[in-house]
Amino acid sequence: MIRGALPAIPADDPSLGLFQILPEEGAPDPARVPRLGADEARALYRSMLRIRLMDERLLAMQRQGRIGFYGEARGMEASVIGAAAALGPDDWYVPALRDAGGALHRGLTMREYVAQIFGNANDPSRGHQLPCHPGVRRIKYVTMSSCIASQVPHAVGIGWAAKLRKDPVVALGCLGDGASSEEDWHVAANFAGVYGVPVVFFLMNNQWAISTPATVQSVSPTFAVKAHAYGFPGVRVDGNDVLAVYSTVKSAVERARAGGGPTLVEALTYRVSAHSSSDDPTRYRDERVTDEWREKRDPLARYRRWLGAQGLLDEAADARLRDELEAELKEAIAAEEHVPAPALRSIIDDVFADTPPFLEEELAEVAALPRQKTGGVHA
Repeated sequence: MIRGALPAIPADDPSLGLFQILPEEGAPDPARVPRLGADEARALYRSMLRIRLMDERLLAMQRQGRIGFYGEARGMEASVIGAAAALGPDDWYVPALRDAGGALHRGLTMREYVAQIFGNANDPSRGHQLPCHPGVRRIKYVTMSSCIASQVPHAVGIGWAAKLRKDPVVALGCLGDGASSEEDWHVAANFAGVYGVPVVFFLMNNQWAISTPATVQSVSPTFAVKAHAYGFPGVRVDGNDVLAVYSTVKSAVERARAGGGPTLVEALTYRVSAHSSSDDPTRYRDERVTDEWREKRDPLARYRRWLGAQGLLDEAADARLRDELEAELKEAIAAEEHVPAPALRSIIDDVFADTPPFLEEELAEVAALPRQKTGGVHA
């Protein structure tokens, strides 16, 4: 056999199946349930519920004209939080569009996130990024790029640096089904496979790349099976089952940390919301399918039933948690909505290590222009 020749892929290969722990109906196999303490199990639900409540409130604010843009993760909460929770504190999280809830799970505060959406003076990125694009070094969460797939080589670069330095660090590189059609994905996967980079590729297959269905992205039976062409394993998991996502990604992270190289995890889920606040999905998809996923495959409802069966959450505790998260969000919005814009000088900060003279000259010209104050922001 020539080097790198692909063996036949058996029908029961994990890249062709759908790993599941919490079935949509019935009880799970106890042998598959990961070992989580009661607080850890409840923390997963808390973070998933926070995404749901946050999306509802912040999208409404965008419709009211109070923020400029918003991208929801409704229906995908189990994928986001299951993957985020599987990382260690020193691992790097390189997100895709809908992963901000993962940043909150790792320690981003609600006020920091809301400030980033407003782009105000408290925004950690000082207004340099679009809303929903937080990036905070202390939690090792890299700013998301709106240019899909461009972040995947960055994740490989982080993993490659860790390998060269012999640091026990793993990078999680997130992408969507649409990003798998980009050349950046191929470059990243090929390099990671050749050099055994400690990276986990987490592909959230929400079945729509804006208006392009997954069936038009690829003729492969799954996205996970493509990993074999790059020389590493692929696993397909139920992305609406938070325990299955957590268990699968954690195993892939541990494998990478032990020197086993990359893994491609495909999480099958569904984007029940629009692509963003600028999108109308009713123009291109059958919303009866969306309703099926929203009503019968809701990841929060599935996990809440399991928590209840384990005696870890009852209706009263769930209601208290909702009230607590709503209050946290309301307080963050009240505190951040009227914070002024970043100082004008911030537009040239963090661009060069030493600000070049031409930028100082341009800033002086802009500062000399007459300005009018609009909604707390100088325009």
